[in-house]
Amino acid sequence: MTQRNSLTAVPARAVMGEKAMIAMSGGVDSFVAAFLTKQAGYDCIGVTMKLFQNEDIRVSRAKTCCSLEDVEDARSVARHLGIPYYVFNFSRDFKAQVIERFVAAYESGATPNPCINCNRYLKFERLFQRARELGGETIVTGHYARIEKQNGRYILKKALDKSKDQSYALYMLTQEQLAHIRFPLGELSKSEVRSIAESRGFCNSEKPDSQGICFILGGDYAAFLEQYTSKPYPTGDVLDLSGQVIGRHRGVVRYTTGQRKGLGLALNKPVYVRRKDMTANTVTVGPEQSLYSQELWADDVNWIANGHLSAPMQVYAKIRYRQTEQPATVCPDESGKIRLLFDKP
Repeated sequence: MTQRNSLTAVPARAVMGEKAMIAMSGGVDSFVAAFLTKQAGYDCIGVTMKLFQNEDIRVSRAKTCCSLEDVEDARSVARHLGIPYYVFNFSRDFKAQVIERFVAAYESGATPNPCINCNRYLKFERLFQRARELGGETIVTGHYARIEKQNGRYILKKALDKSKDQSYALYMLTQEQLAHIRFPLGELSKSEVRSIAESRGFCNSEKPDSQGICFILGGDYAAFLEQYTSKPYPTGDVLDLSGQVIGRHRGVVRYTTGQRKGLGLALNKPVYVRRKDMTANTVTVGPEQSLYSQELWADDVNWIANGHLSAPMQVYAKIRYRQTEQPATVCPDESGKIRLLFDKP
């Protein structure tokens, strides 16, 4: 959610001798983030986080995130920039905080976003801890987002390049973390980033962006779940809104709310997954209109702008990454949850 107001900028120049730990993947974004950070006067250290071993995701040989090729690309970038470089093995933390949470969420019927937990527990919490161990106070990443300050609080804002904005997956950042994070790409477009990289002799300036969930090859999360857990997810009934059986599903974990394609139903009209019942092992489908709702309840709320909410507030909100924001009213609840009322379903 984004509150309707304007903010002031945080200075980006370094204090003399200030150390910055730069998360590096070997790609164009982290290269330019590192270059701009060094140019701003920081004493830079480049790091790559080793997040998993191939055996953790049940693959033998594959080009995956955090591969040896990525490490060598990042090491080459650090050498090109003349900064020290380290590889941190966070695979145990990644398995516990990201993979296990991902599996548990799917098995409970939710549709998780593992990037949020990776950002929360690894890229910022663990990396920040390691930075302090090495005498650093600033974390730099190639995320497309901005941090500004208003009334004594740090505010997370969207990147100027809305097509690349990643602030949605950074909502959990704390005030302490925001105070020590820099996003040098927040005010640049992707084309500007590639242009800077090319002008500085970065040989991978056209290296494609990473896509999808890093630890799931080919995007087949259901196959990953079956391999990782060694569990057979049983087939079951597909129901219409009246509770009538209209088909069979291939395991509830293979379906997400709102899904249309791949349902395997021979019907003369499009239908979408309306809900999943993990206990009854059923999937209920309905027409598109059945998906719409004017309210939702949410927990795990982080009030970045004001620390808490004591009265209803008008906001713009969305329920998935690529959705267009919609006007809504957010209302606090004594339980700690929030009730969100959209102007329109």
